Amino acid sequence: MIIKHADDKTTDIDILQALLTHPSATPDIRKRIEQEVRNIKAGVRGESEATQEMKVRYGDSLNWAIIHDLRVEFGDLVAQIDHLVINRWLDIWVCESKHFSEGVAINNHGEFTAFFNHKPYGVPSPIEQNERHILILKRILDAGMVELPKRLGFTIKPDLKSLVLVSKGARISRPEVKIDGIECVIKNDQFFKHVDKAVDENGILATAKIIGSDTLENVATQLARLHKPIRFDWPAKFGLSKLPPQPIPTPAVPAEPPAMAAPKVSQPKAPEVVPPPKPAPSTPQPPAATSGTPVCRACGSAQISAQYGKFGYYFKCADCDGNTPIKIGCGVEGHKERIRKEDLKFYRECAECKTSMLFFENTK
Repeated sequence: MIIKHADDKTTDIDILQALLTHPSATPDIRKRIEQEVRNIKAGVRGESEATQEMKVRYGDSLNWAIIHDLRVEFGDLVAQIDHLVINRWLDIWVCESKHFSEGVAINNHGEFTAFFNHKPYGVPSPIEQNERHILILKRILDAGMVELPKRLGFTIKPDLKSLVLVSKGARISRPEVKIDGIECVIKNDQFFKHVDKAVDENGILATAKIIGSDTLENVATQLARLHKPIRFDWPAKFGLSKLPPQPIPTPAVPAEPPAMAAPKVSQPKAPEVVPPPKPAPSTPQPPAATSGTPVCRACGSAQISAQYGKFGYYFKCADCDGNTPIKIGCGVEGHKERIRKEDLKFYRECAECKTSMLFFENTK
C-alpha cells in the first residue's frame, strides 16, 4: 500500500525557468540555474523509475507500506528520504534514488564519479548520505516521535536497512576492493530480488515480530505525518531579486474602426443600412488545454489515467505518480461545462450548448 506519493516539483521548475529571463541574471547565473533544473529533472526521473518498480510489486499489497519523498527534521538535522519501504517484520528499507544516466564509477576509496556529456565529475557518496538519513530516522524513532507496536510489554524495534537505487539503464563501475556498504548499491530492477532475499534470511525467530496490516499502516502513516516540505527561495539562492507576479494575459478586444464622415453632397442622405443579424455561435471547440493527447505535466509521459479526487477530475501519471488537473470549458462566457464518466470513457458536456464529446478513455 502506498501511504505517501512524491511531492510535485513542477512549481520549482517553473520558477527556475522564469529566472532564466531575469534582467539581472548573468550568463554564469543562467548556467547555474540550468544546472539546477537538470538536477531536479534527473532526480524526478530517478525517483519515478524506482517508484514504478515498487508500485508494480508492493503497491497493492497489505504486507508492505511505501512512503515516497519524505522530509523529516530532528532538531537542526534534516533528512530528505527518497523512499521508505516497510514490511510486517518492521524491516524498513531507506532508499536513495540516483539517476546517473551516463553511469557511475566507484574507486577503491569509496569515492563516486558521475558523467555528463561523457565528462567525469565528482559527486557526494550516496552511501554516506543514506547512512546520515538512517541515523536521523533512528533518532526520531528512539525519541518516541512514532508510536511503535509492543508485544509482551516489549517495543518492537524496526530494523533500518540502506539501499542506493541506480537507474536500470546506468552502468556501475565497482571498485576492485571491498568497500563498506558497496553491496547496497543496486539497480532499480534488482530491488525485489534484493529485498526478497533479505526477508528470506530473517529466519523462524523473526516471525515473533510480525505485526498486522493495520498496525503496519498505522506506523507508516505516523512516519508520513512527520513530513515537512520546504519551499526554496530560488531568487535568493542565485542572488536575484524576486520577479514581480506576471499578469494573466487576456485576449485583446479589437477596437471599432472610426466612423468615416459622409461627404457633404447636395443629395439627401442615403437611408441608414441596417446591419445583418449576427450569425448564431458555432459549436464551441475544446480549449487548447485539453486538445490533442493529454500528457503528464511533470514528466511529459502519456501513461496517464483519469481519476476523481477531492478537487474533481485529474490525470494520474503511471510513470512518476504526478497529478495533472483537467481543465475544461466550452469557451462561451456563462456556460459551465462538466465531465461525465461512462465506464472507462470520459465525456465533456455543456447543457447550454447541448454538446457531448468524448475526450479521454482509460485503459483497463
